[in-house]
Amino acid sequence: MQREPAPRTTGTETAPLVRARDIGVQRHGRWIIRHVDVVVDPGELVYLIGANGAGKSTLAKSILGLIEVDEGTIERAPSLVIGYVPQRLQVSPNLPLTLRRLLTLARRFPPAEIDAALAAAGLDRLGDPLVSTLSGGEFQRALLARAFIHRPDLLVLDEPAQGVDAAGTDVFQERIEAIRHELGCGVLLISHDIHAVMETGDDVVVLVPHEHDDPNPYFQGRVHSGPTQANDVDTQRQ
Repeated sequence: MQREPAPRTTGTETAPLVRARDIGVQRHGRWIIRHVDVVVDPGELVYLIGANGAGKSTLAKSILGLIEVDEGTIERAPSLVIGYVPQRLQVSPNLPLTLRRLLTLARRFPPAEIDAALAAAGLDRLGDPLVSTLSGGEFQRALLARAFIHRPDLLVLDEPAQGVDAAGTDVFQERIEAIRHELGCGVLLISHDIHAVMETGDDVVVLVPHEHDDPNPYFQGRVHSGPTQANDVDTQRQ
């Protein structure tokens, strides 16, 4: 059944696509993330940055609804359509999967919509090669096209250009910007590229590991500490 797009406005004010309030995820007695606030509005590019192991992917999957939170709440716009580009996706080189078939694994789309998605990702001149023959950058853009074809209200990308060279990373960033403006969608992007954060981001959420479990009263709850093994966070709306 075709879903209606998520509402973009309420009255004269923009309604957030997703709002996470004070969320935390715990595993085996350890907090992976805790005390996190995230808001993504339509058309907004929000970066999620932090050290390795700080819980960035856990936060993204919580917002996607793939991981249940142990604390806090996550509000999503009604009928929200989400596109997701994971950090890694393994496809067997022995699988005879073509580029166009990759885009239609979930459901069928008209050829014109497949063409539009490939063009949005900059892959329209490749034809229909086997996925196993794509370069690393081309494969990541194929995943971006697969997300685009659903015309999401919210696009979540987990370090999508990891392992791609500098030129490929720049191309990928340009494609994200073009898609954001074409669809008017919100984007939550996990990245280590501080330059891109400063140049293109509308907002940034920083995840920081800490050493103690008690909040530091000096920061009035903006910085929360946790055990050395845990990854609590400092969340700031810039």
